[in-house]
Amino acid sequence: MSQAGAQGVRCRHCGYAGPAGGPYCPGCGRHLAAAPLEWVAAPPSSVYPPAAPRPPRQPYRGAPFYRWIPRWGFPPVPWRDPEDDAPEPPSALYTARALAGTVVPLLWATAVVTAIAAGAEVWRYALLLISRGEALSPPAVAASDALVAAAGWVAPVLALVAGVATVLWTLRVCEAAADHAGVRPARTAREIVLGWIVPGLNLVVPGAVLAEVEHAVLERPRDQRPRPSRLLLAWWLTWAANGVLAVLAVVWLLLPGVQARADGVVLHALVDLAATLSAALLAVHVTRITQLLGPFRVTRREVLVSVGSPAAPATPA
Repeated sequence: MSQAGAQGVRCRHCGYAGPAGGPYCPGCGRHLAAAPLEWVAAPPSSVYPPAAPRPPRQPYRGAPFYRWIPRWGFPPVPWRDPEDDAPEPPSALYTARALAGTVVPLLWATAVVTAIAAGAEVWRYALLLISRGEALSPPAVAASDALVAAAGWVAPVLALVAGVATVLWTLRVCEAAADHAGVRPARTAREIVLGWIVPGLNLVVPGAVLAEVEHAVLERPRDQRPRPSRLLLAWWLTWAANGVLAVLAVVWLLLPGVQARADGVVLHALVDLAATLSAALLAVHVTRITQLLGPFRVTRREVLVSVGSPAAPATPA
């Protein structure tokens, strides 16, 4: 091996050591590069920091575990923005939708039960007509009395529950309609509740309140007088007729005589029939107003069936 330095050169063949005079050895004349050379590249020590010693490997001690039950973690509550100090109360529209989901089934159930009650009263009146010429069958009379009694108990209770839910829905839908139109509610909650429950007023005020709600929901001019739709007007008439017939039926029960009892059966049938129509029309109106304020759900959705590209123009051959 030949070694070169700044002071001289040493030939590995002849052993000459002296100053380097060129690429050839001054002693034997051989080319110094012809000798096998070994080049070692070492980077300066300042480029890379010295490697840190690797820590000794610790023995395996099993899976990690806690000495006690951890108390940290997420609480089991719905997420809310931590910047909000208190959750916002539900809007009037949200509450009106939720109440409508309860009011509508109750009204339809009331319509069905009152229709059954009306049929029971008609059956009783038919038995009264038949009894004028022949004797009645005891099972038929017992079945008629049982049906009239059952419907007479269930229908008022169900109508009372549906009425309370309807009053609550009216309060919330009035606020939602006012927010929708950007105005203040025309009536206070006390006026609305008294208008529903005070005899005499409950024949006029509920229809006027629902007409105002309908006027606001349909975004009609504010200076225009509310005009009820045909659906609302039909309900208003059946509602008022039901109240008047109910008062007549109660008064008729105080009259003596067989004919008064027969007329009372007819009046009860008319009361139940008016209640059926009133409950059914109100259920349809509640659904309509609630959907106008904000639909419950999207009933239709768009579906992409196919996409066709325009045909390329024909080029002459």
